Amino acid sequence: MTAPVFVVEHFRAGGGGQYVLDGPEGRHAVSVKRLQPGEEVVLTDGAGRYAVCDVTGTEGKDRLIVHMGTVEEEPEPSPRITVVQALPKGDRGELAVETMTEVGVDAIVPWQAARCITQWKGERGLKALGKWRATAREAGKQSRRVRFPEVADAATTKQVAALLAKADFAAVLHSDFEHDSAPLATAELPDHGEIVLVVGPEGGVSRDELALFEGAGARTCVLGPTVLRTSTAGTAAAALLLGRTGRWS
Repeated sequence: MTAPVFVVEHFRAGGGGQYVLDGPEGRHAVSVKRLQPGEEVVLTDGAGRYAVCDVTGTEGKDRLIVHMGTVEEEPEPSPRITVVQALPKGDRGELAVETMTEVGVDAIVPWQAARCITQWKGERGLKALGKWRATAREAGKQSRRVRFPEVADAATTKQVAALLAKADFAAVLHSDFEHDSAPLATAELPDHGEIVLVVGPEGGVSRDELALFEGAGARTCVLGPTVLRTSTAGTAAAALLLGRTGRWS
C-alpha cells in the first residue's frame, strides 16, 4: 500500500459512506500531511482490518472527511515471526522496534536478560514499554502496515523459555568459539506456525540462559562473519527469515 495510513479505534460494520477522521490522526492528516480532496488514504485498526478511502474535504485543522470503501481484513501472516529482544541501552530499543516493524516482524517481546545494563523497573519500565509500543504504532503507519506488531510486556528468562518451547522453530542468535552454532541462513524453517528468535544483549547470552533455552528446544544460530549490535541484529535476522519463508516473495 502506498497511500498514507491512519489509525482508527474501530470500524462500523461493512464500512462505506462518509467518515470523519478527527483527533490527533485527523490533525496530522490535515495540518501535517495537508491532504486534499481526491487523494487516497488507508484507515486501519492496526490489527489487520482496513479500508481504502477517498478524501472529500477537510474541516478546520483536525478533521479529514473521507468516503470510506469496504472494510477488509488482511490475512494473518504465516509463519508468524516473534523476536525476543534483550533491552538495549538508551534509545537503541526504540531503534530496534522501529526497524523490526518496518521489515515485517509480527511480535516483539522485551527481555530483561542477565547481562542487560538497562533495567525496566517500576514507572521507568512502564514508560519505556509505552515508548516501544508507540514506536511500533508509528513505524507501522510509516511502513504502510495494517497489522502492527504486538509489543508484549517485558518477559523473564523463564517466560522466554516457555515461549521457545511452544514454537515451531526457535533459535538464539549466539556467536561463541566454544559453542557450535549453525548458520541461520541454512536452518530448516517451517512453512507455517510460529518462529521465535532470541536476540541477546551487548554482553551476550549467559551460559545459564543458553542452557535453559536449549533445554526448551531452541538451537543456537549465527547470522554471518560480522558481529551486529543487539539493536540491529533482530532486524537483519528477521529480514533473512522473511525472505527465506517466502513472505517477501
